[in-house]
Amino acid sequence: MVKRKVFVCLLAALTGLTGCREARQAEAERTYPLEAIEMVAPAGNGSGYDLTIRSIVQCLENTGLVSVPLPVTNKPGGGGRISMEYLDEARGRDNVISIFSPPICLINLNGSTDLNYAENTTPIAQLVVDYGCFAVRADSPYQNLNDVMDRLKESPEAVSVGGTSSLGSMDHIQFLKIARAAGVGNLRKIQYDGFENGGGVTQLMGGRVDILSTGISDVVGLVESGDIRVLAVTSDKRLEGEIISQIPTCREQGIDAGFITWRGLFGPGDMPEYAVEYWERILKEMTETNEWKAICRKYGWTMEYKDHEQFNEFLEQTNEEYRELLEEVGLTRRWR
Repeated sequence: MVKRKVFVCLLAALTGLTGCREARQAEAERTYPLEAIEMVAPAGNGSGYDLTIRSIVQCLENTGLVSVPLPVTNKPGGGGRISMEYLDEARGRDNVISIFSPPICLINLNGSTDLNYAENTTPIAQLVVDYGCFAVRADSPYQNLNDVMDRLKESPEAVSVGGTSSLGSMDHIQFLKIARAAGVGNLRKIQYDGFENGGGVTQLMGGRVDILSTGISDVVGLVESGDIRVLAVTSDKRLEGEIISQIPTCREQGIDAGFITWRGLFGPGDMPEYAVEYWERILKEMTETNEWKAICRKYGWTMEYKDHEQFNEFLEQTNEEYRELLEEVGLTRRWR
């Protein structure tokens, strides 16, 4: 009889705890968000990540779609590894979100981290597609992309390449993919430096690198000022915009290849479902505003929204494509 009473008491206590948890969950779903949401950029000030996340925050605040503060935190390092570790430490939370693009897949595939997007983050939504470009100083002897590729064919070490992502990550792979299509051999010998603190343009202007592989939105302002020239963009056709529409594609110059830079938002692993659903809805509404459309026109971004489920399907397919590309150029985990 005593054992039965103890069991009944324990059962009542557990039932009460479960009820409390369910009540707290229901309250969180009803009132979310109540506190600030930390918005994370996996690179330094002035980077493409920084520009994108701050543009999202600006649009959400100016349109009144989100009423809580959205402070931006920069977490540069490891091609996005530091931000992935930060999200991993926040597992289960609903108040931290990071912008990511191809490096979230590439840094796992190239062995920079054991973390991966599927197990250590929660993909929320894809927002835009951006394209890469290859820029030189205004006084550079290289007048078009084929000039660069011809020099690399003569000597793969003759041209120094810079980017805003780490070795084996997006800007590096983007350049190698185009170089490979142009017929450049010994891709491993190409000299590449990654400047994740957003200093890629500074290094180009200072003469440390001969050519910068980056996103077109990162250099629009300098193109307008005449400080740099963009030799090519990685889109299939010319981009829209008064300035960037004048830049030829790689394919126009006889190099049959391109590179797409998608950008989307990710939460921590096991992010609560109510938070994912909230951000799916809010971000979809944001993409339909005139403010967001104007931002995308300004930076040459192509709007391409994918919700949580669509984004997951896309990432699974894209991750495999990146794996094959890295194997082709010898930059997989096995190479490391």
